[in-house]
Amino acid sequence: MFLDNFIIAARQVGILYVMVLVGVVCDRIGLFTEKTGKACTDLLFYIITPSVIINSFFTREFTKDSGMRLLIAVGCGFLMHFIAIAINTPLFSKGDRDENCVYKYGAIYGNVGYMTLPLTEALLGSEGVFYCSAVVMVFNAVSFTHGVFMMDKGKGFDAKKLILNPGVIAMLIGLPFFLFKVPLPELVTKPVDFIANTQTPFAMIIFGTFLSHTRLKSLLKHKKIFLVALSKLIVLPAVMIAIYKLIGLGGTLLTALAISSCAPSANNTVLFSAKYGNDTGLASQLVATVSFMSIITMPLIIAAVETVA
Repeated sequence: MFLDNFIIAARQVGILYVMVLVGVVCDRIGLFTEKTGKACTDLLFYIITPSVIINSFFTREFTKDSGMRLLIAVGCGFLMHFIAIAINTPLFSKGDRDENCVYKYGAIYGNVGYMTLPLTEALLGSEGVFYCSAVVMVFNAVSFTHGVFMMDKGKGFDAKKLILNPGVIAMLIGLPFFLFKVPLPELVTKPVDFIANTQTPFAMIIFGTFLSHTRLKSLLKHKKIFLVALSKLIVLPAVMIAIYKLIGLGGTLLTALAISSCAPSANNTVLFSAKYGNDTGLASQLVATVSFMSIITMPLIIAAVETVA
């Protein structure tokens, strides 16, 4: 049973990383310039990913059970981030302050948008995306408060970006249609669905162009990256899955939350490092390394959860 689940999960992760490889090749042969890369990232961030979140609400029917499960997903999302903060704040408290900001952010915040949503959609369909969208909303809320405060060395947080974040706006748009069962014509739902369906290949290819700029041979200079990988890919998922099972979660909800907990480090690790004057080279190496390691760890964790779910 475990082996069968591992093969299924590994196949899906492998398919995603083949598309990542396409992005690496496209970048290396010059199809992506800095300008086109930014434009594609903006398209993914402002249009495609919000469409995925909105579409997950359009395709779900509100019931007492589904509403309760959505609230559970939100609560578990906050719990996961709080536990990640509790684990990693003391873990990276000694040494260079600027570097520790990068390590802590990479260990606490996962790639729940660009990595988790496509993988969840491939494995679990719209129901999984529905639960994962709640975790994305929580990620935005915590990363643009605690995350910014940490990366900016305690100077504050960007309230405007939190409120105007496309993921939060998409959640607020989709939620009323889910709660009040508002019927919509195909003229609205079909375009959203078509756009949403482009997310997986588009996100993976863009992610590949980002990874293509990373020089892995310089990793030995930053051995704490491997500690980040251990914390992010093994310790946090193990703790969260144990808690989820303890409180009685199962089925698609458990698997979706488990996938969210074992995601590699967020791309925002690099973006926030650039914005707040931290080491972007270190951040790029961290995200690339943890992402490559997740090729092995994510299928193992997903298979284990699917076996006991």
